Amino acid sequence: MACKDAQDQRSRGLPGFLPGAPAPDRSFHLSYPHPENQVWQPALPRPGSLPPGLEYLSQLDLIIIHQQVELLGMILGTETSNKYEIKNSLGQRIYFAVEESICFNRTFCSTLRACTLKVMDNSGREVITVNRPLRCNSCWCPCYLQELEIQAPPGTIVGYVAQKWDPFLPKFTIQNANKEDILKIVGPCATCGCFGDVDFEVKTINEKLTIGKISKYWSGFVNDVFTNADNFGIHVPADLDVTVKAAMIGACFLFDFMFFEHSLAGL
Repeated sequence: MACKDAQDQRSRGLPGFLPGAPAPDRSFHLSYPHPENQVWQPALPRPGSLPPGLEYLSQLDLIIIHQQVELLGMILGTETSNKYEIKNSLGQRIYFAVEESICFNRTFCSTLRACTLKVMDNSGREVITVNRPLRCNSCWCPCYLQELEIQAPPGTIVGYVAQKWDPFLPKFTIQNANKEDILKIVGPCATCGCFGDVDFEVKTINEKLTIGKISKYWSGFVNDVFTNADNFGIHVPADLDVTVKAAMIGACFLFDFMFFEHSLAGL
């Protein structure tokens, strides 16, 4: 019986996300494959209960997000629209995300800009829409903090990511479609990540149990200073609801804007 319980526990994948557990192998997160060599995850049959396009997330316990290098922005020091590749733990691309925003907002509002991120599957179908309004981002302004709206499929709201005021730590909540808190995300006091990974812990509402994390991987001094290409890993239980995983992807985009958006213009 004890052996069977241990096997069941391993199959759920939860121990890997509890405090003190070893992190998964991330040796592949610095690679930038050429498009012609890109490995795509095969299409999966969609269970009837899942939002269309989110079946790829149903069994994932690790989601890798690569921000694509923008050579024009790197050379000219300008802010261009962000683009991201979203992959599974095998390095297979499951989604591609593109930011839609106007040049005025990118230039004058910079990392606070209002924008929409459209997440598409391998067939080009939009499966997730992330809407970000123009809001404040300061511990001195506790009203009107950052918030994202998550739609899956587009037009159907499934959740929100909301910043919570705290004088010392970056804190956020994952909310359902009714704006009821589901999970909390707590970041470190210092998010610069100059010489190591930056981890945002995913916790239960009472903050007593850590069930996962969102990590910004350190890609080396040269990459961090001279490009705006960031790499993230979302570690969550495999059986977590797919709409919550979609909200986690949106939270990852938000953290990139708020804490890690760099270009030569900012040096």
